Amino acid sequence: MSTADAAAAISQREIAALFASFPRSGRIILAVSGGADSTALMVLARRWRRRLARGPQLIAATVDHGLRRGSRAEATAVAALARRLGLRHELLPWRGEKPKTGIESAARDARYRLLTRLAQRLGAEAIATAHTLDDQAETVLMRLAAGSGPAGLAGMRPRDVRHGIVLLRPFLGVRKNRLLATLGRAGIAWADDPMNADPAFARVRLREAGPVLAREGLTPERMARLAERMARYEEVVAAAVQSARGRLVDPARPGAIDGRGLLELPEEVALRVLAGEIAAVRPCTAGKPPRLQRLEALWRDLRTAVAAGRATRRTLAEALVTVDRDGIMLITPAPPRRAPARDGLAASRVSRNAAKHPFTKPR
Repeated sequence: MSTADAAAAISQREIAALFASFPRSGRIILAVSGGADSTALMVLARRWRRRLARGPQLIAATVDHGLRRGSRAEATAVAALARRLGLRHELLPWRGEKPKTGIESAARDARYRLLTRLAQRLGAEAIATAHTLDDQAETVLMRLAAGSGPAGLAGMRPRDVRHGIVLLRPFLGVRKNRLLATLGRAGIAWADDPMNADPAFARVRLREAGPVLAREGLTPERMARLAERMARYEEVVAAAVQSARGRLVDPARPGAIDGRGLLELPEEVALRVLAGEIAAVRPCTAGKPPRLQRLEALWRDLRTAVAAGRATRRTLAEALVTVDRDGIMLITPAPPRRAPARDGLAASRVSRNAAKHPFTKPR
């Protein structure tokens, strides 16, 4: 018996609850790659819509990354199924040169970028993706392995807002095998992406380790539950950070923070305030916060200087943090890096020192 056969298909009664967060008017973009999960999203969303007297227009969209042979044929198959279901379909090709490394992350960024542009062009207020409970568990494990902090362990949210567009994930509480069972009962085929079985990707390796982890209690359900609890924690921390910023950040002096007040905060809140102000002066790296380990190291140096009443300067990525003797921090864009030393010995010393001391004082 297959996994799909052993699982129960999604019932009509469940559909209403799954799509309860969907707006009841306007347009919604359904991100449909042609895989089982996204195909089920299109099928079930259409069933939900048909039972409404009035509701939103559903538009299926397929991003063709062009990374392998057959991807365009899969997109064409999605378009054909969308027509059978009475849905409009949009094909979004990822054009241009593809990166040599980090292709998984680059492809994900391209997918959201193209979907967002489509939503903006069509005036859609929401994009729906088919991430499942299994995807959530894998995301939490990947971030745990990468040393992520509480924000990362909160995983994906059922509802996010990016660039003014609502991002909906109605299947975060649904196991993948139930979507397979749903398609099997309906006699609807789907495409299998060979990249989903390529052990070169960390997500695939973690997926293969799933049965071993589950035997030790790390089931997908428990990992997803952890994400829910961390998301609740995140809400509390976010409120504390907003309150602290209102007290400690000077609106008349962008990037200025009361360092002594920052020392009185719980460390997690202080780190978030500091990270937020650093991000504000790094527009070229927007959406890519500094690594938590480096941020923590920076905070240790700044905290020591403020407590001692000592002026200091530190850098993190493209940000320069200056602390005066009164404990006032000022965050500004870091000056351009100096050209590499021409003398071989000097260059070697600079390289060794940089490796030992990533947060050095500018000369």
